[in-house]
Amino acid sequence: MSQGIVTVSYIGATILFILALGGLSHPETARRGNLYGIVGMSIALLATMLGVVTENYGLLLGALVVGGATGFMLARRVQMTQMPELVAILHSLVGLAAVLVGFANFMDPNVHFTGVELVIHDIETYIGVLIGAVTFSGSVIAFGKLSGKISGKPLMLPARHWLNLVLVIAMIWFGREFVAGSPIGEGMMPLIIMTAIALVLGIHMVMAIGGADMPVVVSMLNSYSGWAASATGFMLSNDLLIVTGALVGSSGAILSYIMCRAMNRKFLAVIAGGFGTSGGSSASSEDQGEVVPVEAAEVASMLADAKEVMIVPGYGMAVAQAQHIVYEITRVLRDKGVNVRFGIHPVAGRMPGHMNVLLAEAHVPYDIVFEMDEINDDFPDVDVSVIIGANDIVNPSAQTDPDSPIAGMPVLEVWKGGTTVVLKRSMATGYAGVQNPLFFKDNTRMLFGDARESLDAVLKSL
Repeated sequence: MSQGIVTVSYIGATILFILALGGLSHPETARRGNLYGIVGMSIALLATMLGVVTENYGLLLGALVVGGATGFMLARRVQMTQMPELVAILHSLVGLAAVLVGFANFMDPNVHFTGVELVIHDIETYIGVLIGAVTFSGSVIAFGKLSGKISGKPLMLPARHWLNLVLVIAMIWFGREFVAGSPIGEGMMPLIIMTAIALVLGIHMVMAIGGADMPVVVSMLNSYSGWAASATGFMLSNDLLIVTGALVGSSGAILSYIMCRAMNRKFLAVIAGGFGTSGGSSASSEDQGEVVPVEAAEVASMLADAKEVMIVPGYGMAVAQAQHIVYEITRVLRDKGVNVRFGIHPVAGRMPGHMNVLLAEAHVPYDIVFEMDEINDDFPDVDVSVIIGANDIVNPSAQTDPDSPIAGMPVLEVWKGGTTVVLKRSMATGYAGVQNPLFFKDNTRMLFGDARESLDAVLKSL
C-alpha cells in the first residue's frame, strides 16, 4: 500500500473518530457513534498493517488475536455495574503501552537522530513514558477503588502536597539528565528512575482522592490515556496516533471539567484529594428524627394515584440490576396516563453517564430522561419522587450544611415534591460517607430491601 493511500485512510479514520465523539454525546445517536468508531479503527488498523508495518507479521497477528479475544470475552462477561472498573483497567493498558513503546523506541538501534532532532525526540519519549506511567498506576488504583478491592477512603499522608511537588521536581530533574545523557548512551538510568517516580505519583495521586470523586477520576484518567497515546504518536511519527490521542485527551479533559462543575468542585481540588470516603456502613450518631418505612403495596398505590412521577436512579439500581423492572413500572404507569420522567445527576453512579447507559439498556425512552439542570425546577409539581439506590445526589445537606464534605454540590431537590420514596437496603451512608437528612423529612417514605425485589413487588401490586 502506497504512503498516499495510508495518509488518505488515516484522514478518513480521523473524520470517523470525530463523528464517533459527536454521536456519543447523546443517547439517541450513541449506537451510530459506536459504529463510526468501529469502522474508523478498522480502517486505521488495516492501513497500518498493510502500509506501515514491514515485518514481524506473525507477532502482529498473534497480538491481534490475543487482544481481540480478550476484549470479546470481557464485553460478553462484564456486567453493566462493572463498567466503571473495566474502563479504569483499560485506561491502565493504554498507559502501560505508552511506557513500553517509549522504552522500545529509546532502545531501537534503527532510530538515528542528531542535534535538535535528537533533543526533541528524547523529550517526546520522556513525556510519553511519564504520562503513561502515571496513567498506568493511577488507573490500577482507580480499578481497585471502584471494584472494592481498595478502600474508597482518601489516603491523607502528612505533607502530601509537598510530596507530590518533590516527585514532580525530581521527574523534571531526571528529564534533564535523560536528555543530556542520551547522546552518549547514559539516558537509560534516568528514564528508569523517572518511570518509578511516575508510578509512585500515579498511585499517591489517586489514593488521595475519595470515593465520591471517582466519576471525575475516571474521566481524568481517560484524558491522561489520550495524551499518553498522543505522545506515543510523536515517538513513532504516526499522525493518526497524535490526532486520535489529542481527541481522547481533550474530550476527557472537557468531561472532567463538566463533572467538576456538576459537583461544584475545582479540578485541582479533586487532584489534591480529600473529598469522600468509602461507603459508610452505619448512619450518623446524630439523632435526626424517625424514618417512616413503607410497604411495596403502598408505594404502588401512591404511584397509581399520581399524575407526575419522577424517578431518580443511583448506583444502588445498578448493583441490584433493577433497570429492567424500572422500565416495566414506567410502561405500566404511562399506560395509566401517569407522566413519568427520569432525573439524572451528572455524577450518579461511578462513571460519567453510568445511569444513562443502564436506562438505555433497559429501553427506557430517551425523551423522558432528563439531566438535573433540566428538571430541578419541576420538583414542586411532582407528586411522587422515587429514589432508587441514590444518596449523595439527593442530599439536602449539600445546600444547608457548609461543613458537609459535599457542601456546595448541586443536588436533585426531590424534597420539594409531594412525596419522596427512597429505596435502600439499610440506613447506611452513601459513597461520600455522610448521613442524608432527606430520609427523616415528613414527606419521605423508606422502602427497605433489595431494589430489584422491592420494585418487583411494586410492579406486581400495580
